[in-house]
Amino acid sequence: MASEQNVFPYIVAPLLAWYDAHARILPWRGNPAPYRVWISEIMLQQTRVEAVKPYFERFIAELPDLKALAAAPEELLLKLWEGLGYYNRVRNLRRTAEVVLERYGGVFPASCEELMSLPGIGEYTAGAIASISFGLPCPAVDGNVLRVIARVTENRGDMMKDKVRREIASRLKAVYPAGRCGDFTQSLMELGATVCLPNGAPKCGKCPLAELCRGFRNGTASELPVKAGKKARRKERRTVFLLRCGDRIALCRRPEKGVLAGLWEFPNVEGSPDRREVAELMAQWGLSVLHIQPSVSAKHVFTHLEWHMSSWFIECAEPVPRFHWVTRETLRGKISLPSAWKAFTGVVFSDSPLELELPFKD
Repeated sequence: MASEQNVFPYIVAPLLAWYDAHARILPWRGNPAPYRVWISEIMLQQTRVEAVKPYFERFIAELPDLKALAAAPEELLLKLWEGLGYYNRVRNLRRTAEVVLERYGGVFPASCEELMSLPGIGEYTAGAIASISFGLPCPAVDGNVLRVIARVTENRGDMMKDKVRREIASRLKAVYPAGRCGDFTQSLMELGATVCLPNGAPKCGKCPLAELCRGFRNGTASELPVKAGKKARRKERRTVFLLRCGDRIALCRRPEKGVLAGLWEFPNVEGSPDRREVAELMAQWGLSVLHIQPSVSAKHVFTHLEWHMSSWFIECAEPVPRFHWVTRETLRGKISLPSAWKAFTGVVFSDSPLELELPFKD
């Protein structure tokens, strides 16, 4: 049995044999061109594979190469990205496309160092592109890989610390198999995604590394990896205003910095104003209110923040220039609305919003 100190060389052959037999068929795997690998890896950050598949296929169909991406208007980019969250990622995609076209003549650089110099590409994404597309021994160490290695080696280091991640990457780099670097990277990812699971019991009976795994042998796999406790998310109460004037709906832009920077939203304020305070606010905004009623409530969770939102549906006599007024068809087809606001679209899209039963829920 390999010891903890020398287990890394022993994981390569069983992992590759398992990957050959069990790798999922995914839309980006058949053609591992750098552009496709890059787009898929950015989409897959903090998003499930099954959810990403249709996004990837739509994105590639609409923007098949760097030139198309660099020339794409922002509203199209945001619409293609709608629902994935972290919208700065798609903005960085376009910036990177511009840089690769200008600096590298439209050809992705092959080295990890050069890849990491591009907007939005960190160590993990650079390692994925370099190994999968260019066959270089560059580890792509994400949460799946850290979990696999922590359990196999029974490593109790804090996986959120850069020192621990760098050590694991270094030991993996030393055993990357020539000619199969991309497959080795993907085999580690695949094992973590489908067998060495993050929540609930890992499927040790199906794992090709079970005989090598100290966590399995010592019954500690479910305790690993070790992560420092996360800070509690800050909670904010917000009130959302669903303003309709005929067939037009009021939107506004968020500030250029901060949460959901620069994206469209329904008008909203912090706090929980009552009906009188809402009516006063509408008057301050220059709106002539025909009808006002409480509407749906929702919660949206960001990484470090929770929004607890209530809302009011307000029918207005005339649009005011303070807001951007769009038709329902435009909102459905052309405007990218972050998922934080999705709970409220059913109200503004309804033909009879005043007849909906919309109690407050918290």
